[in-house]
Amino acid sequence: MIDSALPDTLLDKPPDARDTARGGGGDDPDLYSDLFGSPFETGQSATPAKKIRSRVIAAAAAPRSPGTLAETSLTLMQLSELILKQLSLHGNLLGAQLARQARLPFQVIEEVLRFLKDERCVEIASGELIGPASYRFNLTELGRRRAREAFEQCRYVGPAPVSLDEYIAQCRKQNVSGMACHREDLIAAFQNLIIRDGLLEELGPAVCSGKSIFLYGPPGNGKTMIAKGLGNFLNRHGGEIHVPYAIVAENSIITVFDPTIHQATDNADVLDNADLGIHNTADIVQAINQSTPDPRWRRIRRPVVITGGELTLEMLDLRYNKSSNFYTAPLHIKANGGVFLIDDFGRQIVSPRDLLNRWILPLEELIDYLTLATGKKFAVPFEQLTLFSTNLDPRELVDEAFLRRIRHKIQIGSPDRELYTEIFKLNCQLRNIPYRDSAVEYMYRNYYDAGKPPRSSDPRDLLEIVQSICRFRNQPVALTDDLIAEASTRFFCRL
Repeated sequence: MIDSALPDTLLDKPPDARDTARGGGGDDPDLYSDLFGSPFETGQSATPAKKIRSRVIAAAAAPRSPGTLAETSLTLMQLSELILKQLSLHGNLLGAQLARQARLPFQVIEEVLRFLKDERCVEIASGELIGPASYRFNLTELGRRRAREAFEQCRYVGPAPVSLDEYIAQCRKQNVSGMACHREDLIAAFQNLIIRDGLLEELGPAVCSGKSIFLYGPPGNGKTMIAKGLGNFLNRHGGEIHVPYAIVAENSIITVFDPTIHQATDNADVLDNADLGIHNTADIVQAINQSTPDPRWRRIRRPVVITGGELTLEMLDLRYNKSSNFYTAPLHIKANGGVFLIDDFGRQIVSPRDLLNRWILPLEELIDYLTLATGKKFAVPFEQLTLFSTNLDPRELVDEAFLRRIRHKIQIGSPDRELYTEIFKLNCQLRNIPYRDSAVEYMYRNYYDAGKPPRSSDPRDLLEIVQSICRFRNQPVALTDDLIAEASTRFFCRL
């Protein structure tokens, strides 16, 4: 009995599985994985006084399942090659299994199987009275030869791709600018963060516009946490969208769905894990045939893709695997419908000017052009909330032409004393350390009032040093003047 899990059906997968969340590596591997974990791990956070409820937003309209071969927007030869490769890989399969793996209604697959049988590429090994869906199909000698030729052309074996036109149309339906953004939803997304008064009033219109946002200011004041808060808003409150397993453009396969980035909310995995014996073949076929949403698409939460100093221009192009002869979509295409955060902007391997030049057209026209190995170019949607976050001087990074295309510039500055005290109290609470006003007083008297600007991350970093000192000396953790003085001396020492 064949029961191949879907992720294993991509032969010779390009090496993009776990490195895409941060764009291929980087110095902060937990930034993406912790995006929706504890909100108290990296700076400005707060225990909410009360749970804020927000509305549930419905998913974007799903593409409808095709009823005929013509409605798949694929050619008979494209589907025939996919079926031949599936049979070559598995030896023999039931008609229902072929439909399940291709994510197409059986009546579409049946049309392809009839063609392959007439061409003497497949033969029926066995069958049951419940119909062709229960027939077991084998490759003939001619079919095996055709399958080898198909593998030489492209080694992709998985759900049937959707057309580029279908992908473009769906991206336009579920773009970020068309998403509702209400004050109470934004407050709910940021309820675990301590932020300055008025910041949400700046962020709200920026999100409603769906245009790019430039966050700037000195390091350690929560720019990344604020960007993650926006990602949390879109992911949790922005409604669900749909992405295809793969698309076909210029007769080339490009995989899009990435389980390391896209958080699926459908039950499509049930088809992968179903025990397709003869006894339930009819039920599975009926479920596939009656599926109104197209099974070639996955329903997901709006994605959040974060990349930092490791970003290169090559990571914004199609990733081509020569041995497999198919492509993987770049990071910003996987972020369509969600958030694409370029963190630590200006510290990338590529120069800021080259990176900005790469973004000028997509930010202006909301389209990008990708290039195949053959040199052919094709347009794809650039439908995402693009965030640039930097602690460098923006005037040294970008010119006026680029700043004009970034609609919203939001400064994230140092906290005032009241906000700093709130952050200090919270970090004490999270670590079960009794708070003392004298600790904050010491910091201001000896450092901040003397000209050193406070940072929102200072309380967290200082308390970690205090904990380390006490753990080494095997003594209770307390904010004594001596401990605060020792920790701050170590933390603020001049190098």
